[in-house]
Amino acid sequence: MTKHKRDSRQSTIERFEALPDAEKNRIVREIEAETPQQRLARSRPLNARERAQWRRFKKKAGRPKIGSGTKNISISIERDLLHKADRFAKRHGMSRSQLIAQGLMSVIGFAA
Repeated sequence: MTKHKRDSRQSTIERFEALPDAEKNRIVREIEAETPQQRLARSRPLNARERAQWRRFKKKAGRPKIGSGTKNISISIERDLLHKADRFAKRHGMSRSQLIAQGLMSVIGFAA
């Protein structure tokens, strides 16, 4: 972002802050009164450059990939055992997923 763009954005904020309180309140009420459909009508589709930028951002967002990535699964476990596991994980500073992964690795003999 260029210095000029930062300056112009700052001056917009400064101009808003310089408005009388009644005018600021009117603007806020107007924005809050908009429906989601009205907000959508004001938006526009991304152009090619913006789409490429969004894809680059989206690719980097989220959890970092470890190994070949992760897979969410659903398992059933007895409640008391789950509570004990959660307490153990918390005491040892790890997540439930980390505890289960370490348990699986110790059972099947896989070294991380």
